[in-house]
Amino acid sequence: MSMPRKIEVYDTTLRDGNQGEGVNLSLADKITLATMLDDVGIDFAEGGWPGSNPKDNDFFLACRDTEFKHVKISAFGSTHRADCLPEDDHFLAMLIAAKADLTCIFGKSWDLHVDQALRVHPERNLEMIEGSVAYLLEATGRPVFYDAEHFFDGFKSDPGYALATLEMALQGGASRVILCDTNGGALPQEIGTAIDQVIAHLPTIELGIHVHNDGGLAVANTLRAVEAGVCQVQGTINGIGERCGNVDLTAVIANLELKYGHQCLPQGKLAGLTGAAKKVWETLAIDGPSGQPYVGPSAFAHKGGVHVSAVQRNPETYEHVAPETTGNSRKILISELSGGSNVRAKLANRYPELEGKASSQSILEEIQDKEHAGYSFESADGSFDLLVRRHLGHFKPCFEPIYYRIYSPANESAADQNDVTIAGAIEASVKVRIGDQDLLCAAEGNGPVDALNQALRQTLSDYFPEVCDLHLTDYTVRVINSTQETAAKVRVQLEHSFHGESFGTIGVNVDVIKASWNALIEAYHYALMQHRDFVRESPSL
Repeated sequence: MSMPRKIEVYDTTLRDGNQGEGVNLSLADKITLATMLDDVGIDFAEGGWPGSNPKDNDFFLACRDTEFKHVKISAFGSTHRADCLPEDDHFLAMLIAAKADLTCIFGKSWDLHVDQALRVHPERNLEMIEGSVAYLLEATGRPVFYDAEHFFDGFKSDPGYALATLEMALQGGASRVILCDTNGGALPQEIGTAIDQVIAHLPTIELGIHVHNDGGLAVANTLRAVEAGVCQVQGTINGIGERCGNVDLTAVIANLELKYGHQCLPQGKLAGLTGAAKKVWETLAIDGPSGQPYVGPSAFAHKGGVHVSAVQRNPETYEHVAPETTGNSRKILISELSGGSNVRAKLANRYPELEGKASSQSILEEIQDKEHAGYSFESADGSFDLLVRRHLGHFKPCFEPIYYRIYSPANESAADQNDVTIAGAIEASVKVRIGDQDLLCAAEGNGPVDALNQALRQTLSDYFPEVCDLHLTDYTVRVINSTQETAAKVRVQLEHSFHGESFGTIGVNVDVIKASWNALIEAYHYALMQHRDFVRESPSL
């Protein structure tokens, strides 16, 4: 393993990442993410291809009015056209006009591409590489990086010619030459062998690595390149990009810093990786993979009872690094696979009496029974907490639900609880008991669940105004036993926010409205009990 050193990080989320399916960053998105990359401490951010679209032109204009503390903004393009001189090429002119901190252009290293994509003589391609780099360097007076596109495929096809393309980039004045596995099909040993020969042939070259993930080896290939001597890694946050994506910089940075001892980010910035990953997923309105290494919500989630018990004694037993090093956190999951240690670990601070194994065992048995019946408590912390309260004698509800009814204004006739129009404007009435009073309220909503929620909120708000801060943020339905067809049970999962806390509740029934009602009731019970506990425990109230 090489000695610890500084590894430059070149992010291309805003350009290469934007080519991924389902990804379409607005100008505002790109500025926001560039600022985020600056805060994290990324060295270079590739903003786009000037001249290819108005949005990228506007991005570089906007960057002139944006003060970045650390990151340098790169403009991306290609070598000049084969039928003109560098000074006559429109896109090179646009690179110069962008006035970015540096430029990065790509050229062809694979003889297949030279012959079939460019359709030029190999010597002409070499001239285009050298001439483009030299012209940009002289015209901008700023660094020029050269991306050797398809280098590893080119090296396998004709090593001599592939190396010659790198020589031309150096002769033109490129300060970094980036070796690209553009098709993403190279193996780690191929990466290492090629880089060894590049360095042997061009010992003064400053290399970078840019790989795609089509073979599922992008992180391994990038790490192998660093072992072989490259000084710069290129990729995207979360690995977004065309086809199978680029290399995920969050995994690359974490591995290089935590496993190799290299420095990628400024001191103290590694803990910002999880926040950066979340920011990108949120901007794209995409739910990223929960098991994303280092930064995913499940990266440090423990479910098996044996695992949780061991982690409680020593986290190193099932965690290869501490979650907080990348800004993540440990999660203890509750399910039928859990042991008593899961229950105690998850709620030890709130319910210290769970140290008694008898109570935790009875809780675990009910969880197993309920999950067998279709419940799932992994994302239903609110329902889980209420279950625990019931076992410990702490379940003291502020209200008692009596019944609900759904009405369809379309036919102005009352429907019973199993005869519901699911879509459209719906009216609902709910009756609850608070103390010795029975309260009835009706409300209209966009569908039966919304109508029930509105009616329940109005019924309770006069007595418990804090419910006005309870907001439904997600609603999911899943069929549990699909073989039963229309008689199948459904699992309704609700997610709410309440005073800055996000929690889930669950309901299971053959009737989707009944399951939704049960999950809603649990949400209101949980929120009111949490508020009551907060008021009781707060020293200022």
